[in-house]
Amino acid sequence: MLGDGSPTRHLQLLTRERTEVDVIDMSAVGVDSDRAPDIIQAVPGPRLRRQVWLRTASGQRLAYATSWWEASHVDEYLQNKSLPIWASLTRIRAELYRDIRGIYYGHSQPLETAFGERGPFWGRHYLFWHNGKPLTLIYEVFSPYLTRYLGPMRSETGRWS
Repeated sequence: MLGDGSPTRHLQLLTRERTEVDVIDMSAVGVDSDRAPDIIQAVPGPRLRRQVWLRTASGQRLAYATSWWEASHVDEYLQNKSLPIWASLTRIRAELYRDIRGIYYGHSQPLETAFGERGPFWGRHYLFWHNGKPLTLIYEVFSPYLTRYLGPMRSETGRWS
């Protein structure tokens, strides 16, 4: 959760499968806060919102992610919108700084349905900085399915599940 490496790269190493992206939506949101974390104001507007599922090549959903980009620059950084962000930025050799701003742990019925897994869910949001300026805000939620690779999580009662 606090790592500053690429989540999609970590998912590939963990599952030993290629991580693929299913783009759910790419929409112009203008200068609207779009129900994003307050730090969205750091990303210049007008903005574009990209929503994706990260999954294994065999189809297992591992994470949900939303990112907000300055609309006038998104094509410069995401030349192939079907690639994971890290792959796009690596191709253009963009040097980045990941600034983690929030960690989440909670329940969501829509995510339980979408992942096919019971919560709770871990999530986070962070800014990517490039050349001293905020490039994008990213919000990620991870599937409890990952415990099959990482081991059990501590339950709220303090016992291992």
